[in-house]
Amino acid sequence: MANREKNKKILLELVKLPENNCCADCGAADPDWASCKLGIFVCLTCSGTHRNLPTISRIKSIRLDFWDDELVQFMKANGNCSAKNFYEKCVPVFYYRPHPHDCEVLREQWIRAKYERMEFTEEKTERPYTADVYEGMLWKKGRDNGQFLERKFVLSVHDFTLKYYKEDESKGPKATIYVKNLNATFQPEKIGHAHGLQITYCVEDHTRNLFVYHKNGQEIVNWFNAIRAVRHAYLKTAFPTASDVDIIPWISRNYLKEGYMEKTGPLQREPFKKRWFILDSMDRKLLYFKTQLDAIELGVVFIGSENHGYSVRECVPKGTRGNKWKCGVIVETPDRQFVFMCEQERDQREWVEALKTVISKPMMPQDYTTEANIRRRK
Repeated sequence: MANREKNKKILLELVKLPENNCCADCGAADPDWASCKLGIFVCLTCSGTHRNLPTISRIKSIRLDFWDDELVQFMKANGNCSAKNFYEKCVPVFYYRPHPHDCEVLREQWIRAKYERMEFTEEKTERPYTADVYEGMLWKKGRDNGQFLERKFVLSVHDFTLKYYKEDESKGPKATIYVKNLNATFQPEKIGHAHGLQITYCVEDHTRNLFVYHKNGQEIVNWFNAIRAVRHAYLKTAFPTASDVDIIPWISRNYLKEGYMEKTGPLQREPFKKRWFILDSMDRKLLYFKTQLDAIELGVVFIGSENHGYSVRECVPKGTRGNKWKCGVIVETPDRQFVFMCEQERDQREWVEALKTVISKPMMPQDYTTEANIRRRK
């Protein structure tokens, strides 16, 4: 007969061990759940996906459920570290490993790839997202009418491009996007689809967006990792002496902060207008668009370092016209002062904190080129 309290104490001791004190799948701290079939400890969110894999995983609470002695012994004999060594033995260096706040489709497909498809247990020469050419259909948002239509996309490592076509492929690609300045990030809430992906790239120093999705979760995550694979190959070519540790953060990234603010003009007497802002901390750019699903940016503010004359602070601007929101943010640059208005104090604090994070970082050599290019646009 199993001793309920004794087994609970053993499990609570196991989950405190350094190798078990984070979720085996997303890294969230202090997991309260475990898969007694896989021998791993997971967080509440990831446990939901495991529940959808009943033939592979069986989820139990380490605090509330009853545990047989043999299951407890199985957990002692395995654990997160042992599972990682087996199920994640051959994860490609470019493959995205989800974090606690990532969207559901990234978590789900990571878990399915590991335990259901067992993609990483051995070296595989053929994975869909490692092909030299990856192609397929994606639903793309139209630039003018806002409708999503199926378009063929072709990603190639040979010339480091992503191309997409309209109905008649004989006329050639509608657009050829070079991966040099390409970023991909999941945006399900913004796009309005659980598998929504935002692809951002530069054309003549101007930022453009593509908004796409696929109805199949595995396929859209394959696209995401295929893009990361080609970006990794490009960066290894462009910077042959750089290590993977240096390159990985540049393959793709989530934006530090997004949201609506009101913006006035350079004289600060112009009416305030509501704009969608994106803070890209890697490129040190504060981009703004008319709406959150606009294809082309209206403008950009370079965010340099404190040592180069950049600063940010909260404010209550006086004498401004047209602003409905009252929580101000002032960004000082060597060229001018920018005044933005947030709807709530929480938004104001978050924007100031995010901008301070960028301003506190020293500028890299490539940042001076970005700054010069933006100044030439004025």
